[in-house]
Amino acid sequence: MEYEFELKFSIAADHADSGELVERLGEAGCDDALVGVGQSGRIALRFTREAESAKDAVSTALEDVKKAIPTATLIEAGPDFVGLTDVADILGVSRQNMRKLMLAHAATFPAPVHEGSTAIWHLEPLLQWLRSKGGYEISQQQIDVAHIAMQINLIKATDRLDLPVQRKLRALVA
Repeated sequence: MEYEFELKFSIAADHADSGELVERLGEAGCDDALVGVGQSGRIALRFTREAESAKDAVSTALEDVKKAIPTATLIEAGPDFVGLTDVADILGVSRQNMRKLMLAHAATFPAPVHEGSTAIWHLEPLLQWLRSKGGYEISQQQIDVAHIAMQINLIKATDRLDLPVQRKLRALVA
């Protein structure tokens, strides 16, 4: 199966030659990715990878990037963090349509991970919810990729945990 996803990394400042980076990534097996190097100290790769599962696709991509750039630090995997516009684009509907759907089903619509001037959700719970509503073409591949991306980002977030504080707070937020 073919899986589409994005991986964003921070890289050392001494990796200034983007042509060399792209060459090293290609040699390491990332020849199935579009590489973005527009921001200094950052690199983004949009993969279209053949694999038996989303987990295998993303895992092998992470391994390949680490072979090419051992000092690269993963910032984010996607698709995961989305706004209503992003979800509307995935479904081929308008943002207004998504907002109406959210308001009409406020009690069951997945809760955002951030509520502010722009709300942000994890994509996988939204796709699962939309699939349960019916009428939307959402492939299992899309759900699987969103699931593995969310798992990676949640793992990344735990790197910053203060474990004694986490133990005390776990019962309060569950």
